[in-house]
Amino acid sequence: MNKAVLVGLLAISFTAAVQASESSSQLLELPEIVVTASLTPVQLLQTGSSVTVISSSEIEKSHIAVVSDLLRNVPGVAINRSGVLGSTTQLRMRGSEGNHVLVLLDGMEVSDGSQGDEFNWAHMPAMGIERIEVVSGAQSVMWGSNAVGGVINIITRQATSGSQGDVFAEFGNHGTTNSGFSLGGRSETAHFNLRASHLASEGENISRHGGEEDGYRNTTLNLNAGWSPLGSLSFSLHGRQTEGENEFDAGDPPSDANNESEIRQRFVRAQADLSLLDDRWQHRVAVAVSRHGNENFTDGLLVGSSSSRKKQYSYLTSYSWNDQNQRLSLLVERETEQFSQRGPVLPWGDPNQDRVRETNAVALEYRVVLWEDLTLGASLRHDDNTEFDDAYTRRFDASYLISDTGTRLRATWGTAVKNPTFSERYGYFTSFVGNLDLKPEKSTSWDVGIDQSLFNERLQLGLTYFKARLEDEINGFVFDPTIPPSGGYTAENVSGTSDREGVEISAKAALSSTVTLKGSFTYTDATEPDGSGRDVDEHRRPHKLGSATLQWDPGSKWSLELNAQYNGHQDDSDFSLYPAPVVRLDSYTLLNLSASFHATNQLTIYGRFENILDDDYEEIFGYQSLGFGAMVGIRYSFAQ
Repeated sequence: MNKAVLVGLLAISFTAAVQASESSSQLLELPEIVVTASLTPVQLLQTGSSVTVISSSEIEKSHIAVVSDLLRNVPGVAINRSGVLGSTTQLRMRGSEGNHVLVLLDGMEVSDGSQGDEFNWAHMPAMGIERIEVVSGAQSVMWGSNAVGGVINIITRQATSGSQGDVFAEFGNHGTTNSGFSLGGRSETAHFNLRASHLASEGENISRHGGEEDGYRNTTLNLNAGWSPLGSLSFSLHGRQTEGENEFDAGDPPSDANNESEIRQRFVRAQADLSLLDDRWQHRVAVAVSRHGNENFTDGLLVGSSSSRKKQYSYLTSYSWNDQNQRLSLLVERETEQFSQRGPVLPWGDPNQDRVRETNAVALEYRVVLWEDLTLGASLRHDDNTEFDDAYTRRFDASYLISDTGTRLRATWGTAVKNPTFSERYGYFTSFVGNLDLKPEKSTSWDVGIDQSLFNERLQLGLTYFKARLEDEINGFVFDPTIPPSGGYTAENVSGTSDREGVEISAKAALSSTVTLKGSFTYTDATEPDGSGRDVDEHRRPHKLGSATLQWDPGSKWSLELNAQYNGHQDDSDFSLYPAPVVRLDSYTLLNLSASFHATNQLTIYGRFENILDDDYEEIFGYQSLGFGAMVGIRYSFAQ
């Protein structure tokens, strides 16, 4: 019933931009460099990939507590959260699976190998994030397995000058608190930034019945440091630790229960960079380790646990010539993944196990700029995995800039691979047994797009058409009557192909020197073959997604942001029955408002109000979402 809110805001975006004065002095600025769309940093206008960048300014003005809520405004991104703050949160891009999106933190791969190779977005606070780069489409040639639907790189903040820091505290309904501090400094040769935050909530009941509240606690510590003893040599260290607890209900759909999950995440990356021959020859050596631990409790008793560890060693060298218009890059990488599971022995198997697999990879990329307007890129990667056949992935991209008209044409074509997860191959759960015979999923995708700037760049429009074809998709909910004692579930490769195609539209307009409005709309058609070979809609992939954000920043003491998010209807399954019938979740529109008051240069008072219209909706069948929410906070910053 609130579609009119979103449609109205989008209409204002286009109408007011056309009527904007030619003398307006504020131009919309695009980030110049992105680090995720290529083996080496590349100008945004010189990549054929569809890239969305969320800046530090956008993050600060939104006052959003968790990163997943920031990503709801990105074209092609669908979020599903199973209830309240801290509940399991999945992200899908362009109709892909949740574990088809590779998640990076300062270049570290942080997806959890013990949880289906997905990153649980519930546990990523927005504290200390400098920018987020979202690269859509197949990226396996750059990043290996998992990068089928795209890559999301979360880049944390560095100290900018001298000594600086801040302290903040927030309070909201449902007993929610969020507090933390940062401390940093920078000299001519070194920098460091240390941040800590604690997010907690008493929660609310997430099941349709009962009244038990499900709470959440998250404590996160983040370090970003670097040292440059020479102008051509630098070292950097990135580290992050998160510990959390979330309460949840049992069943699918859920009912009140005394369940709790404890999580631990530890990520660290050390790297050295060396530049030679007047910066034409670049070298990078990096070591990264990510660890995840998960323990589940019922009525205070441990009922099972899982953990994973990933070690990555990489060497990247890049040489440019012809005034840096040509560049050849080589990546050599070794990756070791470990999986551990503990739990009670079941009639059909023993879940207690430790597994290891290794991958050696080589990737080569060539990029060339022709006539200062046309950029071409070609990449090839070979992965040698101890568990699967060798994988070869390829990618081509092109970007053509027509400066006279402010037009950019772009296109990509690529292949990608997703290896079966440890859980799919070896897992033992309540009624699930893994399948050692699974094959990797393989995808071929392409997209074409056009970006257009108008009215001296005060209006920017984007249009992208994408199409992907997935073979050997893994279905993790296949009934097998041979599993003792009376049948159970396993994972199997689906015969036939799964198809995803759609259109993404984006707009950003400077309505005046103080008012900016941006919006996006995505139509996605994601289908898979069912047991009879008939194509059916994939679950939890809404056909229609849209958002609009109106920002007012007069440069004085006040700033306001009004945000609307539309999620179209989507299919889901009722797993309480067999065979699980398809159920339809209704569409919904959320209206959010954030405001800031800068009392002094150091002191800011702010607030965020979510779901202002108090819509009742579900993102996953049976899991209630929160209604209206309010959060107010205060921040004190200093710099010297």
